[in-house]
Amino acid sequence: MGNLRMRNMDVFSGLRRTLINRPALGVYPSKNWVEELKSSVLSVAPKGLNQITTMACGSCSNENAFKAIFMRYRKRERGGAGFTAEENESCMVNQAPGSPALSILSFHGAFHGRTLGVLSCTHSKAIHKIDIPAFDWPVAPFPVYKYPLEDNIRENQAEDKRCLAQVADLIEQWSKKGNPVAGIIIEPIQAEGGDHHGSPEFFQQLQKLSKEKGVALLIDEVQTGGGPCGTLWCHEQFNLPSPPDVVTFSKKMLTGGFYHTEEYKVDQSYRIFNTWMGEPSKIQVLKKVLEVIKRDDVLKNVRVTGDVLLNGLKDFQNRYPQLLNSARGRGTFIAVDAANSGLRDKVLVKLREKGVNAGGCGEKAIRLRPSLVFEPKHANIFLGTLESILKEL
Repeated sequence: MGNLRMRNMDVFSGLRRTLINRPALGVYPSKNWVEELKSSVLSVAPKGLNQITTMACGSCSNENAFKAIFMRYRKRERGGAGFTAEENESCMVNQAPGSPALSILSFHGAFHGRTLGVLSCTHSKAIHKIDIPAFDWPVAPFPVYKYPLEDNIRENQAEDKRCLAQVADLIEQWSKKGNPVAGIIIEPIQAEGGDHHGSPEFFQQLQKLSKEKGVALLIDEVQTGGGPCGTLWCHEQFNLPSPPDVVTFSKKMLTGGFYHTEEYKVDQSYRIFNTWMGEPSKIQVLKKVLEVIKRDDVLKNVRVTGDVLLNGLKDFQNRYPQLLNSARGRGTFIAVDAANSGLRDKVLVKLREKGVNAGGCGEKAIRLRPSLVFEPKHANIFLGTLESILKEL
């Protein structure tokens, strides 16, 4: 009992120290900050990514990842040379060559945040973007598959090829118009846009294309990271031959930031900087969360529960084909389409009336985002509630 009390005191002491020193962290980090990062966010870094920049939220993680991508692109163009006087002067009035014309390619239906830069890569709802100036950046189609996947292999392979051809074409177009693509940003599962899934083969070919074109590949794991897909990082299920260049995170990871390869590490202070380097107190909490995930094998629970949910939804779509179709998911990151948007909205209202908080995304998808500790018994309660609504309809 005494040892447990001492360990708890150490935890609270560390948390108090972090909170008290927070205002100076970005400028004058404490001597144990590196170890704090190694024992938390870096301990679960995607394979091959041993560099991290901490941030506060998903939007600012993507914003600053863009900056790292642009800096790497220009460094490569300079061949290692330093900044010219003209670059230093012109950037102060938002002109080239200091403020170059560069772009980030994103996908129709994507959501990467609501702040100004990433909003040019968000294409899920007009309400996010209306009245806000946007960059002239390319937007490619994201694969939209026919379900069930096993019955539509040829059609879905053709969809992958169509979308990849569009990506390649847009990169060429934007290069010719003098606004070259420096990076591609993509979600492993296009969440807010309708829970659209890209196949592992699609992501493998997208990475191959990015390398051929000299373009960075940024995988946005803000929504999918942290375990809801059954692995800590969803892209780990794609069998990529090499790590992505950059992976952003937030939400279930409690704080924000981006992992990256050595190539995307900035070599001068203040080029990517924020006063508090994210939310350092969350690092303390995240360590305990990761301990519990490992101790209780929580990701296995996610996979088992996800199977219960997905199999249940597939059963419903077979028995109520006029109401539901296209059940899909990884782990408990699951969605099913209603026959139309009106029906989807009606189902969501009825679920809330029965105490179930489910969400909609895209035009007609019902999406499920249960917590990591949501168990098969909870899944069966949900499925029973949903079936009672389907019977009413």
